[in-house]
Amino acid sequence: MKRRHFVLGGLAAASGAAALLRPSDNGAPYPEYFAQLNRELKANGPMRPSLIIDLDRLDHNIDQVTASIARQPGRHYRIVEKSLPSEGLLDYVSKRSGSQRFMSFHQPFLNHDAQYWPAGDVLLGKPLPVRSAQIFYEQLQGPFDPERQLQWLIDTPAHMRQYLELAQGQGLRMQVNIEIDVGLHRGGVANDAALMGILDLIAANPKHLSFSGFMGYDPHVPAVPSILGSRESLFQAGMQRYQHCIDVLRETHPDFWRDDLTLNAAGSPTYRLHEAESLSSELSVGTGLLKPSHYDIDTLSAHQPAVFIATPVVKKVGPIKLPGLDDRSRILSWWDVNQSETFFMYGGNWQADYAAPPGLQFNAIYGHSSNQEIVNASPAVALQVDDQIFLRPQITEAVLLQFGDLIAVRNGKIQAYWPVFSG
Repeated sequence: MKRRHFVLGGLAAASGAAALLRPSDNGAPYPEYFAQLNRELKANGPMRPSLIIDLDRLDHNIDQVTASIARQPGRHYRIVEKSLPSEGLLDYVSKRSGSQRFMSFHQPFLNHDAQYWPAGDVLLGKPLPVRSAQIFYEQLQGPFDPERQLQWLIDTPAHMRQYLELAQGQGLRMQVNIEIDVGLHRGGVANDAALMGILDLIAANPKHLSFSGFMGYDPHVPAVPSILGSRESLFQAGMQRYQHCIDVLRETHPDFWRDDLTLNAAGSPTYRLHEAESLSSELSVGTGLLKPSHYDIDTLSAHQPAVFIATPVVKKVGPIKLPGLDDRSRILSWWDVNQSETFFMYGGNWQADYAAPPGLQFNAIYGHSSNQEIVNASPAVALQVDDQIFLRPQITEAVLLQFGDLIAVRNGKIQAYWPVFSG
């Protein structure tokens, strides 16, 4: 074989091998679901970064929760307010589910709850600093009666003593729900001494304190690697711990036991696991109703994503061109067709993943921007200026507060604007 033919053949083979290594085209136009949302938002939306709530999918997810909870007669549903921090959204979930039981985690939101749902029942989802409790009482308005309708969460005897001092100084009577460590190890009573310390303080101060129940949160159950413990063993260990605390209560303070105690359990990742147990009297679910991407887990496989960020394309500038490389950047678009189009969107730097159109990708060289974030894609996405880029939030409670009014849609049409909580 002649040297020239050998070299040319080698180059051709190398070129062919390189072509096989080049990224394939991941782009595609909007699926019809997002195409319809794009048309509606371009025609009637605010043309800025917005948070979209799909009511049809939300209905489906609420119905999944209430049907599961109803498998145990007499069990109640408690709505986790931090995951749905909007009066309109919470009111929608409340009416669809038939529940006015709320779980609150933040003092300003707690005051919102008391004002908006004067007949509601509120359980704190974490122990608040005692100063936060004091501010709640100072800002309380309307007929909401905390002595009957609010349960403060307590995790240590020291914390209980702080609340007792507040109740004595303000002439209050406070309901106390005790947090149990059922395996998450994020606080809560972990031994009988701590439990008894709290119960004894309640018993010694009936004028200012009353016992209302227990709370045990177990999101670790489906999250812990199986090598450290099976899901079934972790769940059973948590429920055994819960039952032990109830046994201690009934043995040492039998007068505290009553049928209407709040025995709260679960959370979005685990509520279905509680279908077989009859110990808890209520289950809490919030984020699972919207199913952000962090909740793409098998225990929520029946739920549908019901929340999206939508933001307009403000610039379309062709193939990727990096500062410093300038026209030499074209090699990047040659190598990767998914860098053949460059878009800048309105805003960015959110805790979210690209959802539509398919094939959008983050440019790590440019990095994030909260003003105009770069997005690359292939020409197959067919995006133009003013089209919407859709993202799925990874979580809800922090992200939902970043966009102003939530936009509720049904069948791809805007139905309502819901203000979010402030404070």
